[in-house]
Amino acid sequence: MKTNPNKLWIFVFALGWLFDFLFWQNKPGVNFAIFSTACLVAAFYLLLSDGLRPNRFSLILLPLFGFFAAVTFIRAEPMTTFLAYTFTLLAMTILAVTYLGGRWILYTFIDYLGKSLQLFGSMIAAPITFIADVRKAQTEAGVVPSKRNIWPVVRGIVIALPVIAIFASLLASADVVFGQRLEDLINWFNIDNLPELIFRFIYIVVVGYALAGVVLHAATQSKDEKLANEDKPLIPPFLGYVEATIVLGSVVALFTAFVVIQFQYFFGGTTNIHIDGYTYAEYARRGFGELVTVAFFALLMLLTLSAITKRESESQRQFFSGLGVALVALLLVMLVSAFKRLGLYEEVYGFSRLRTYTHVFLIWIGLLLIVTIALEILRKERMFTFAMLIASFGFAMTLPILNVDEFIVKQNIQREMIVIKSESSSSLRTGSVELDTSYFLDLSDDAVPALVEAYLTPTLSDSVREQIGASLACINYEHGRDTREVSWQSFHFATVNADRALASIKSDLKKFKIDDSNYVAMVTTPSGDEFSCSPYYYD
Repeated sequence: MKTNPNKLWIFVFALGWLFDFLFWQNKPGVNFAIFSTACLVAAFYLLLSDGLRPNRFSLILLPLFGFFAAVTFIRAEPMTTFLAYTFTLLAMTILAVTYLGGRWILYTFIDYLGKSLQLFGSMIAAPITFIADVRKAQTEAGVVPSKRNIWPVVRGIVIALPVIAIFASLLASADVVFGQRLEDLINWFNIDNLPELIFRFIYIVVVGYALAGVVLHAATQSKDEKLANEDKPLIPPFLGYVEATIVLGSVVALFTAFVVIQFQYFFGGTTNIHIDGYTYAEYARRGFGELVTVAFFALLMLLTLSAITKRESESQRQFFSGLGVALVALLLVMLVSAFKRLGLYEEVYGFSRLRTYTHVFLIWIGLLLIVTIALEILRKERMFTFAMLIASFGFAMTLPILNVDEFIVKQNIQREMIVIKSESSSSLRTGSVELDTSYFLDLSDDAVPALVEAYLTPTLSDSVREQIGASLACINYEHGRDTREVSWQSFHFATVNADRALASIKSDLKKFKIDDSNYVAMVTTPSGDEFSCSPYYYD
C-alpha cells in the first residue's frame, strides 16, 4: 500500500475513538450503523486515494450493507436484529476480501473459510508487516527518519499548565456554567477513573489496529487470483459410479415411497388427522423437525456424492444428474408436507416467533432446492454456495420487511376475530385455541403500534379489546419503569414508534389499573377482569 502511513494511522485510530464514543455505556441503536458506515467510508477513502478501485461486482454488496445496517436501528425483534448485525458484518467481510477481485460470486465453502482465516491473520499481522515494509522502503530510498526532539514540547507543556490553571480559575469564577464544566473535566481525570481510562485506551488501540489490518488486507490480498477447486478439485473423485448410484437410487426410492404415502394427507386436511387419531398439535409437530432435517442431510449427501463420484462418460453424468434432480424434486414435495403441517399448527394455535421464522425459512429453502435442480442440470455445481448465500441474505431480508412481531400481532388478532364470527354463527368453536394476549408481552417494541391499531379497531369485540388494552397497559407500565436516560447514540425507531403509539391512547390506558405490590404486576380492566403482566412463552 502506497498511502502515507501517518494518514492510515490517523484514520484507523480516529475510528477507534469513534467506537468508544458511540458504544461506551450506550445501548445498541443507531450507533452501530454510524460506526460501520464510518469504517466503510474511511476504508474507501484510503484505498481510492491509493489508486485502488473496487471491482464492480464487489460494489453489489454496498446496497446489502446499507439495508442491514439500517435494520439495526429500525427493527427491535431479536432474531431480526441479530441477523441484521450478522449480515452487515458479513457484507463488510466479503467486501474486504474481494475488494479488488470481486469473485465472491464464484466462492465455494472452502474459499469463504480460507479467505476469512486470511483476513483474521491480516488483522493480527498486517499492520506490523506494513510498518516494517515502510521502514525498509525508506531505508532503501535513502530517506533518513526524522529525529524530532520531544523535550521542547515537554517544557512547553510544563510552562503552559500553571498559566492555563490561573486563567481557568478566573474564568470559572466569572461563569458558573463554565466552572461546572471545568469541575466535571477535572473529576473525569480523577485517579479513580484511571483503570477505566486505561481499559478504554487499550480497546481503542485494538480496534484501530484491527481496522488497519482490514484495510491493508483489502489493499494487498483481495485480488482473488486463484480460487479453490478452480483448476482441479481439492479432493479428486474416488467413489465408483456404481456405488454412488446405488446409494443415491436407494434414497430416491425410499423418498418416493414416503411421498406416495404423504399424498393422502395433501388434500384430506383435518379429516385424515382425526381418522388417524392425531390431534392438531400431534400431526403438525410430529415429524416436522424430522422432515426439515431429512431435507438438509439429503441435500448435503447429494452435494458430497456429486463431489466425490467418478463419472467417466456422458451417459453416467446424465444418469447421475437425473437421480440428483429426482432427489431434489422429492425433497421439495417433502417440504410441502412440512409446510402444510406448519400451516395446520398455525391455523389452530396462531403464530409465534419460532413458527414465523420457520414459515419464512421453508419458503427460502424451497427456492434454494429449485435453484439446485437448475444448477445440477446446467452442471454449475460450483454456484451452489452462491445460491445458498443469496438464500441466506433473502431469509435475513424477509424478516425485517415482514416485521415479525407486528405480523404475529395482526395474524393472531385477525384469526381470533374470524373464530369469534364462526362461533356467533355456529355456536361452536372449531377447536382453535383462544387468543393469548400474554404472549404479546414478550414481543418487542415492533409489536406496539400494531397492538394500538388493533385496540382502536371499531369491529373488535369488547372482550378482545380489553385483553389487548391490558397488554398495552402492562407494556406502558414497563416503559415507565425504565427511567434510564437514553443518549442519541442509542436512538432506535422502534422505541420512538412504540412511545408515540402508547401516547396516542394515554387516556384509555388510565382506565386500566396496575397493581405492582406483589412479585408480578397485575392489571385490572375497566370491567373488573385481572390479567398478569408476566409474559407467556411458547414455540
